Amino acid sequence: MNILPKTQKKFHLQLPSQSNNLALIRELVSKVASQVGFDTDEASKIELAVDEACTNVIKHAYSNNANEMIDVLIKIDNRKLIIIVSDKGKGFNPDKVQVPDLNDSIKSGRTGGLGICLIKTLMDKVDFSMKPGLKNQVKMIKYLR
Repeated sequence: MNILPKTQKKFHLQLPSQSNNLALIRELVSKVASQVGFDTDEASKIELAVDEACTNVIKHAYSNNANEMIDVLIKIDNRKLIIIVSDKGKGFNPDKVQVPDLNDSIKSGRTGGLGICLIKTLMDKVDFSMKPGLKNQVKMIKYLR
């Protein structure tokens, strides 16, 4: 039986922007999600959303520059799990990101371009804050049911 915390708890990771660090991030997110009461399926969805957000930072914000840092902050309270992925790389305008046509992607064999759509589908709420070079954030929330 999982007992929810009476006060908010926080976990913070700051790691180099390297693909090999994604496993560590996934493991922490999955374990925290499971400990606060998400079932295996929901914990996997949260893990996938965070993995996608971090992968986007590595590829797009930092252009695979392993010398930059990714911040992952996990906050837990008795109603929700909040995960904030932050970077200081190139930002983007989330309002201008278009949902790709899946049929077109399949026909052309194109991969990628579905990250933000996937994150929004897997999480209950997603907010973006962009200040390129200073601090970009994607805040993902999953409510406990």
